[in-house]
Amino acid sequence: MVVVGLGNPGPRYAFTRHNVGFLFLDYLKSKGWKSEKFFEWNKTELDGHEIVLVKPLTYMNLSGVAMPYIMRFFRVNVDDIIVVYDDVSLKLGKIRIRKKGSDGGHNGMKSIIQALGTQEIKRIRIGIGEKPEGMNLVDFVLGEFSEEEFKVLQKVFELSRNALVTILNEGIDKAMSVYNSLEVRV
Repeated sequence: MVVVGLGNPGPRYAFTRHNVGFLFLDYLKSKGWKSEKFFEWNKTELDGHEIVLVKPLTYMNLSGVAMPYIMRFFRVNVDDIIVVYDDVSLKLGKIRIRKKGSDGGHNGMKSIIQALGTQEIKRIRIGIGEKPEGMNLVDFVLGEFSEEEFKVLQKVFELSRNALVTILNEGIDKAMSVYNSLEVRV
Protein backbone atom coordinates (compact mmCIF):
# COMPACT_ATOMS: atom_id res chain seq x y z
CA MET A 1 0.00 0.00 0.00
CA VAL A 2 1.25 3.47 -0.92
CA VAL A 3 -0.11 6.38 1.11
CA VAL A 4 0.28 9.68 -0.73
CA GLY A 5 -0.04 12.74 1.48
CA LEU A 6 -0.68 16.02 -0.30
CA GLY A 7 0.95 19.31 0.58
CA ASN A 8 3.43 21.94 -0.50
CA PRO A 9 7.19 21.47 -0.05
CA GLY A 10 9.36 23.84 1.92
CA PRO A 11 9.44 25.40 5.38
CA ARG A 12 7.07 28.24 4.41
CA TYR A 13 4.20 25.75 4.10
CA ALA A 14 5.26 23.15 6.67
CA PHE A 15 2.51 23.73 9.25
CA THR A 16 -0.24 25.16 7.07
CA ARG A 17 -3.73 23.71 6.80
CA HIS A 18 -3.07 22.74 3.18
CA ASN A 19 -0.18 20.53 4.35
CA VAL A 20 -2.33 18.17 6.40
CA GLY A 21 -1.35 15.29 4.10
CA PHE A 22 2.37 15.87 4.67
CA LEU A 23 1.82 16.40 8.40
CA PHE A 24 -0.07 13.12 8.68
CA LEU A 25 2.77 11.23 7.00
CA ASP A 26 5.24 12.88 9.38
CA TYR A 27 3.02 11.75 12.25
CA LEU A 28 3.39 8.18 10.96
CA LYS A 29 7.15 8.43 10.32
CA SER A 30 9.16 11.57 11.02
CA LYS A 31 12.72 10.54 10.10
CA GLY A 32 14.56 8.84 7.28
CA TRP A 33 12.86 10.37 4.24
CA LYS A 34 14.49 9.66 0.88
CA SER A 35 14.30 12.01 -2.11
CA GLU A 36 13.51 11.25 -5.72
CA LYS A 37 12.99 13.71 -8.56
CA PHE A 38 9.32 14.47 -7.92
CA PHE A 39 8.69 13.07 -4.44
CA GLU A 40 10.02 12.09 -1.03
CA TRP A 41 9.28 8.68 0.40
CA ASN A 42 9.62 6.52 3.46
CA LYS A 43 8.46 3.16 4.73
CA THR A 44 6.78 2.27 7.97
CA GLU A 45 4.85 -0.61 9.47
CA LEU A 46 1.25 -0.43 10.62
CA ASP A 47 -0.20 -3.42 12.42
CA GLY A 48 2.14 -5.81 10.61
CA HIS A 49 1.67 -4.21 7.18
CA GLU A 50 4.59 -2.48 5.49
CA ILE A 51 3.37 0.69 3.83
CA VAL A 52 5.11 3.28 1.71
CA LEU A 53 4.59 6.95 2.54
CA VAL A 54 4.97 9.46 -0.30
CA LYS A 55 4.99 13.27 -0.45
CA PRO A 56 4.78 14.71 -3.97
CA LEU A 57 7.15 17.68 -4.28
CA THR A 58 5.35 19.28 -7.22
CA TYR A 59 3.26 21.65 -5.08
CA MET A 60 -0.36 20.96 -4.29
CA ASN A 61 -2.00 22.04 -7.53
CA LEU A 62 0.36 19.86 -9.60
CA SER A 63 0.25 16.76 -7.38
CA GLY A 64 -0.82 14.65 -10.35
CA VAL A 65 2.48 15.31 -12.15
CA ALA A 66 4.28 13.11 -9.60
CA MET A 67 1.79 10.23 -9.67
CA PRO A 68 3.05 8.35 -12.76
CA TYR A 69 6.60 8.53 -11.36
CA ILE A 70 5.41 7.29 -7.97
CA MET A 71 3.47 4.41 -9.51
CA ARG A 72 6.41 3.33 -11.70
CA PHE A 73 8.97 3.68 -8.91
CA PHE A 74 6.97 1.51 -6.50
CA ARG A 75 5.46 -0.72 -9.22
CA VAL A 76 1.89 -0.15 -8.06
CA ASN A 77 -1.41 0.61 -9.71
CA VAL A 78 -4.16 2.97 -8.61
CA ASP A 79 -5.78 0.26 -6.46
CA ASP A 80 -2.67 0.24 -4.25
CA ILE A 81 -2.83 3.98 -3.46
CA ILE A 82 -4.59 5.99 -0.76
CA VAL A 83 -4.41 9.79 -0.98
CA VAL A 84 -4.61 11.87 2.21
CA TYR A 85 -5.42 15.57 2.01
CA ASP A 86 -7.16 18.56 3.61
CA ASP A 87 -10.84 19.35 3.18
CA VAL A 88 -12.40 22.74 3.97
CA SER A 89 -15.90 21.27 3.76
CA LEU A 90 -15.26 19.08 6.82
CA LYS A 91 -15.04 20.35 10.37
CA LEU A 92 -11.68 20.17 12.07
CA GLY A 93 -11.91 16.92 14.03
CA LYS A 94 -13.57 14.87 11.28
CA ILE A 95 -12.26 12.64 8.55
CA ARG A 96 -14.03 11.24 5.52
CA ILE A 97 -12.91 8.04 3.81
CA ARG A 98 -13.99 7.33 0.23
CA LYS A 99 -13.31 4.64 -2.37
CA LYS A 100 -13.76 7.08 -5.24
CA GLY A 101 -15.27 10.41 -6.13
CA SER A 102 -14.81 13.78 -7.73
CA ASP A 103 -12.13 16.24 -6.69
CA GLY A 104 -14.68 18.13 -4.56
CA GLY A 105 -13.03 21.41 -5.54
CA HIS A 106 -9.61 20.33 -4.25
CA ASN A 107 -6.97 21.24 -6.83
CA GLY A 108 -4.50 18.59 -5.67
CA MET A 109 -7.07 15.83 -6.18
CA LYS A 110 -8.16 17.41 -9.44
CA SER A 111 -4.59 17.15 -10.70
CA ILE A 112 -4.31 13.51 -9.58
CA ILE A 113 -7.64 12.53 -11.15
CA GLN A 114 -6.58 14.17 -14.42
CA ALA A 115 -3.16 12.50 -14.37
CA LEU A 116 -4.52 9.03 -13.61
CA GLY A 117 -7.63 9.35 -15.77
CA THR A 118 -9.93 8.00 -13.07
CA GLN A 119 -11.91 9.07 -10.03
CA GLU A 120 -11.55 5.56 -8.57
CA ILE A 121 -8.88 6.63 -6.09
CA LYS A 122 -9.12 5.73 -2.41
CA ARG A 123 -8.77 8.71 -0.11
CA ILE A 124 -8.84 10.00 3.43
CA ARG A 125 -9.95 13.61 3.64
CA ILE A 126 -9.00 15.40 6.84
CA GLY A 127 -11.23 18.27 7.87
CA ILE A 128 -9.58 21.63 8.42
CA GLY A 129 -12.83 23.54 8.91
CA GLU A 130 -14.53 26.20 6.86
CA LYS A 131 -12.74 29.43 6.16
CA PRO A 132 -13.91 32.35 8.27
CA GLU A 133 -16.38 34.65 6.55
CA GLY A 134 -14.65 37.40 4.62
CA MET A 135 -11.34 35.55 4.46
CA ASN A 136 -9.81 34.51 1.16
CA LEU A 137 -9.71 30.71 0.73
CA VAL A 138 -6.04 30.73 -0.29
CA ASP A 139 -5.11 32.74 2.80
CA PHE A 140 -7.06 30.30 4.96
CA VAL A 141 -5.56 27.06 3.60
CA LEU A 142 -2.06 28.56 3.57
CA GLY A 143 -2.50 29.78 7.14
CA GLU A 144 -1.13 27.85 10.08
CA PHE A 145 -3.14 26.00 12.69
CA SER A 146 -3.62 27.65 16.07
CA GLU A 147 -2.25 25.85 19.12
CA GLU A 148 -5.75 24.61 20.00
CA GLU A 149 -6.39 23.45 16.43
CA PHE A 150 -3.08 21.61 16.39
CA LYS A 151 -4.10 19.68 19.53
CA VAL A 152 -7.26 18.55 17.74
CA LEU A 153 -5.22 17.70 14.66
CA GLN A 154 -2.98 15.35 16.64
CA LYS A 155 -6.07 13.41 17.74
CA VAL A 156 -7.34 13.44 14.15
CA PHE A 157 -4.04 11.93 13.05
CA GLU A 158 -4.48 9.15 15.60
CA LEU A 159 -8.00 8.56 14.27
CA SER A 160 -6.69 8.59 10.68
CA ARG A 161 -3.95 6.13 11.57
CA ASN A 162 -6.54 3.79 13.08
CA ALA A 163 -8.69 4.18 9.98
CA LEU A 164 -5.71 3.28 7.81
CA VAL A 165 -5.11 0.14 9.89
CA THR A 166 -8.77 -0.78 9.44
CA ILE A 167 -8.46 -0.30 5.68
CA LEU A 168 -5.42 -2.58 5.64
CA ASN A 169 -6.99 -5.27 7.85
CA GLU A 170 -10.70 -5.17 7.07
CA GLY A 171 -11.12 -3.11 3.91
CA ILE A 172 -12.21 0.37 3.04
CA ASP A 173 -15.95 -0.32 3.41
CA LYS A 174 -15.47 -1.24 7.06
CA ALA A 175 -13.29 1.83 7.64
CA MET A 176 -15.91 4.09 6.06
CA SER A 177 -18.67 2.64 8.24
CA VAL A 178 -16.64 3.05 11.44
CA TYR A 179 -14.76 6.33 10.97
CA ASN A 180 -16.85 8.59 8.73
CA SER A 181 -19.26 9.38 11.55
CA LEU A 182 -16.67 10.02 14.26
CA GLU A 183 -15.43 13.40 15.43
CA VAL A 184 -12.59 14.20 17.81
CA ARG A 185 -12.37 17.14 20.18
CA VAL A 186 -9.80 18.39 22.65
